[in-house]
Amino acid sequence: MNVPILDLSAQYKTIRAEVRAAIDRVCESQHFVLGPEVERLEKSIAAYTGVANAVGVSSGTDALLTALMALDIGPGDEVVTSPFTFFATAGTIARLGAKIVFSDIDPVTFNIDPARLPGVIGPRTKAIIPVHLFGQCADMDPILEIAGQRNVAVIEDAAQSIGSAYKDRRSGSMGEMGVFSFFPSKNLGGFGDGGMVVSRHAERSEKIRILRVHGSKPKYYHKIVGGNFRLDALQAAVLNVKMKYLESWSAARRVNAAFYDRVFAESGLPARGDVVIPQPVWKSVEDGNHHIYNQYTLRCRRRNELKAYLKEKGIGTEIYYPLPLHLQECFSALGYRRGDFPESERAAAEVLSIPIYPELTSEQKEYVAGSLIAFYSGR
Repeated sequence: MNVPILDLSAQYKTIRAEVRAAIDRVCESQHFVLGPEVERLEKSIAAYTGVANAVGVSSGTDALLTALMALDIGPGDEVVTSPFTFFATAGTIARLGAKIVFSDIDPVTFNIDPARLPGVIGPRTKAIIPVHLFGQCADMDPILEIAGQRNVAVIEDAAQSIGSAYKDRRSGSMGEMGVFSFFPSKNLGGFGDGGMVVSRHAERSEKIRILRVHGSKPKYYHKIVGGNFRLDALQAAVLNVKMKYLESWSAARRVNAAFYDRVFAESGLPARGDVVIPQPVWKSVEDGNHHIYNQYTLRCRRRNELKAYLKEKGIGTEIYYPLPLHLQECFSALGYRRGDFPESERAAAEVLSIPIYPELTSEQKEYVAGSLIAFYSGR
């Protein structure tokens, strides 16, 4: 059996007619950049996340970049974030000439540990970027409390967590701004790059609207320097189709995660220390918390051997992420060394994500779980 880490073609088959009609509608209009499709998506995302304002941009990376630009972050400023995340979280800080300050993660959630933040926030700290990794919100209440005490802005990197919730608050809605990615592999993915910045503050959103069109308002008159950060109408049209299915897709991912949780627990592997199954701190739906499982990520003993074994069995896996950002060559000038962030380094050496997409069949899930159990059982 072949089970890829993600099968987008399976999803496309269920919505092909709607997507093609949406694309045809844009082609007939010949309105390919911004326009009514983007405006419709912005309104939908704003309503979905429970905020007043949403601005479509060209990618999740550019969403982060414009959010930082809206705060006038630049040389001399410091931004605190996690070293265990996708490169863009820190790369956008570096692009603006600000200093990246890393803070280690909680070993259970993989998200930034609020208890460590007071020790790294200084007089030059202008923002904190907590990352809602793998589809679970960071512990936002203490993060927001610390940020408020220090007069520091919070930008939520919600690229992997659209639809997740923390105490009845949607990801992206709790900080100064929240940013989403519509990269094809995300729970809400387009047919290319796309992103969104949401905010409760109209003035922040208006500045991002100006920044995304080279800083011009009105057209050809520039008070600030922006960039070409516009969202294409074709991407927005596809996402408008997919929005109506997002909740059901996320629910299917939770069903698949529950299956893995149960089967792995019954196998005895966690008790023997072979794997650690995801343990969402905010798992209780009754308390208003939702994990959307953008990834189902295990901690695994003999991780690299397991990955090779599953590949032989035709099962796709991925390591998110094999080298934490403080050890990346491009950030060597920051002066961090191996051992500075032990939880991030340990996670990078142990994590493995297995297929969790909504269209997984019962046979595929059983095959994935059975193969993983067989590896550790020596069968």
